Amino acid sequence: MDEKLTLFIALTGIAVLLQAGVLLAMYLAMRKTTNDLRALAGEVRTKVMPSIDQAHQIISDLRPKLDLIAENAKDTSTTVKAQVQRLDATVNDMVDRARLQIIRADELLSRTLDRVEHTSEVVQKTVVSPVRQISGLMQGITVGLEFLFAGRRRNGGRGERRPVPQDEMFI
Repeated sequence: MDEKLTLFIALTGIAVLLQAGVLLAMYLAMRKTTNDLRALAGEVRTKVMPSIDQAHQIISDLRPKLDLIAENAKDTSTTVKAQVQRLDATVNDMVDRARLQIIRADELLSRTLDRVEHTSEVVQKTVVSPVRQISGLMQGITVGLEFLFAGRRRNGGRGERRPVPQDEMFI
């Protein structure tokens, strides 16, 4: 049993030494990495920090200008919006007025056409109809007189009768 105990102690000792070696290797690797990171941090401070400071300075210088640009854009937007609303109101007013004028013109044209039609009917009734009646009456009288005189001519030896044109009966 002593041999087993010795073997166990020896294996445990080897495991402990192996573990210590791994921890030492980890320590050395971490120390090297830490030194590399410190060097990198120092390099960042020397090279990048001035750039960051310059960027911060530029941003600080630009901030009032950017604020002014934003304020001007806001004012311009408000002005444009007001102008567009005025333009919209003006265009709507013009469209409404044009619509009313078109309606008035349509009514005027309709009334004018109605009056022309009415005047045409009145002229037809008061002028053309009596003229036709008088023309018909005159044609009747003319035919009657021609017949009357033609009968005398027949008796007088002439016997010719003049024909009455149909186109003269109507206007």
